Amino acid sequence: MSESFAEFDAIGTRWQIDTPMDIAPEEKNRVLVLIHERIEEFDKHYSRFRDDSLVTEMSKKAGEYTLPEDAKPMFDLYEKMYRITGGLMTPLIGQVLVDAGYDAEYSLQPKPLTVPPAWDEVLDYKYPKLTLKKPALLDFGAMGKGYLIDIIGELLEKNGISEYTVDAGGDIRHRGSELRVGLENPLDFTEALGIATIADQSICGSAGNRRAWAQFHHIMNPATLSSPRDILAVWAVAESTLLADALTTALFFTEPQILYQHFAFEFLLMKADASVYYSPNFPGETFVPHYAENRRSIG
Repeated sequence: MSESFAEFDAIGTRWQIDTPMDIAPEEKNRVLVLIHERIEEFDKHYSRFRDDSLVTEMSKKAGEYTLPEDAKPMFDLYEKMYRITGGLMTPLIGQVLVDAGYDAEYSLQPKPLTVPPAWDEVLDYKYPKLTLKKPALLDFGAMGKGYLIDIIGELLEKNGISEYTVDAGGDIRHRGSELRVGLENPLDFTEALGIATIADQSICGSAGNRRAWAQFHHIMNPATLSSPRDILAVWAVAESTLLADALTTALFFTEPQILYQHFAFEFLLMKADASVYYSPNFPGETFVPHYAENRRSIG
């Protein structure tokens, strides 16, 4: 049975790390210091909410930047997702989110919005170099938290903790025997829509009802300058939390059959009419009776 290794707040969300392994208190404290240091390092590079971050520097000054050592997996996936989704999933959405009110102060006061520029208009990415042809506010919210969860999981493994669960705001990386994860019903927070069962996998979810204000939520369509309303919630299961997190955004914009051509994953989503769609091998079940007639598997 897993026991709590640590609970803390970081990057705007609640973290919980559990492990069934017996860890000496002094070793736990040592690893916890490493975890906090690593989160701080990541945040200082990629947060658009910090005045001292690399992302904030890029928003003020064009030019060539040498990316951090951990940047490649996230930048590679973001560029790939940008191409697959026809530009609808873009790191250049940062200023749109700020103008919509999702800014460093969480003002939630929308201003006039402007369609963001295209990737090739602003970015020249050849790792480890990133050249900004003009200043731009990048946003990595579509996959940054998932990637950080993977980084912390790998840190645990490097320190001898091979069985664990890292849960940051409901996005989970699990290593060990089967873990059952409740899927919150976006129409009723008091009940679960279903349960997913994962083992040595990650699961992430995204819903428009948790971070919502005015006519917006945290996912924005850069072409229409609006938040998608046809889907209420998405969950994705994948080998990495980076990919699972990215897919929960991509599925708001792109049919799963297209994404299947590029990635291995399973998914479940609920549409605005309460219909539930899921991949044939989704590792779980839905069991809310009054939605039962709307279940449908997508091959």
